[in-house]
Amino acid sequence: MSLQKLMEPEAGTNRTAVAEFILLGLVQTEETQSVVFVLLLFAYLVTIGGNLSILAAVLVEPKLHTPMYFFLGNLSVLDVGCITVTVPAILDRLLSHQRTISYDACLSKLFFFHLLAGMDCFLLTTMAYDRFLAICRPLTYSTRMSQTVQRMLVAVSWACAFTSALTHTVAMSALSFCGPNEVSHFYCDLPQLFQLSCSSAQLNELLLFAVGFIMAGAALVLIVTSYSHVAAAVLRIRSVEGRKKAFSTWGSHLTVVCLFYGTGIFNHMRLGSEEASNKDKGVGVFNTVINSMLNPLIYSLRNPDVGALWRIFLGRRSLT
Repeated sequence: MSLQKLMEPEAGTNRTAVAEFILLGLVQTEETQSVVFVLLLFAYLVTIGGNLSILAAVLVEPKLHTPMYFFLGNLSVLDVGCITVTVPAILDRLLSHQRTISYDACLSKLFFFHLLAGMDCFLLTTMAYDRFLAICRPLTYSTRMSQTVQRMLVAVSWACAFTSALTHTVAMSALSFCGPNEVSHFYCDLPQLFQLSCSSAQLNELLLFAVGFIMAGAALVLIVTSYSHVAAAVLRIRSVEGRKKAFSTWGSHLTVVCLFYGTGIFNHMRLGSEEASNKDKGVGVFNTVINSMLNPLIYSLRNPDVGALWRIFLGRRSLT
C-alpha cells in the first residue's frame, strides 16, 4: 500500500513522478535503424538545402520581392524549423542508442512543434487569401496586399500560433505522470502523452478538438472559400497561357494544403484510440519530414519563376 502511495501524484499538485520518457522510435532492429538514419539524414539535408535555396532566391532576386514570394519565404523558414525540431534529435538517438527524453525537453519540443505547425496552418490561409486577391481582385491587389498588410498578417499568424501552442503546453503540464513512461512514437505528441497520464486527459482532448476546430477549421473554410473563387476566375480566363500561368502557383499551393490538412485531419481522427498503430508513426513522418521536404520541390516544379534560382547561382542577378 505504501508503494502505491509513493507512485501516486500528490493531491492538489501538478507535479509529475516521471522525470523522463522513453521514445520507442520508428524501428527496433539495429539493421533497420541504420537504414532509417541514412534516409532521415538525406531528407534533412535535402529539406534544409531546398528551403534555404528558395529563401536565398526570394531575398536576392529583386523581381521576387512580391507578396506571394514573401509568404513563400516565410513558409521555407517554417519548414526548416519544423524538421529541425524533431529530426536532429532522432538522428542523435539513433547514433547513441539513447531513447530517453526528459519531461521538460518533451514539453519544450511539444510547444515548438505546435507553434510551427500552427503557424504553417495560418500562413497557408494567408497565402490562399493572397492568391484570391491576385487572381480575383487584380486591380486593387497592390493596395490590399501592401507591405504593411503582409507584415500584419504574418504577425497575427504568429500570435495565434503562439496562443494555441502555449495553451496546449500549459494544459499538458497540468497532467500527472506516475506510471508507464514509454511513448509509442519517435517524438513527443499530445495523443501519445494523453494515454500515459495518471490523471484524466478528457479536458485536454476536448481542448485539442476545440482549438483544432476553431483555428484549423476556420482556416480550412477560408482556404476552400478563397480557392472556390480562384477556380471560377481561372476557368473564365480565355487565354490558355493565362490560365496555365494562374494555375501554376494556385495548383502548387493547393497540393501543399491537401498534404498538410490531410495528415492533420487523420491525426485528429486517431485521437482517443488506445491501439498503438504504425499509421501514427507514418503520419508523424509526413508531418515532420515529408511535408517540409516536398514543399520546395512542389513550388519549384510548378513555378514559372524557378529559373531565378539558377540565374542567382550562376551570378545573373535579374530575371529576363
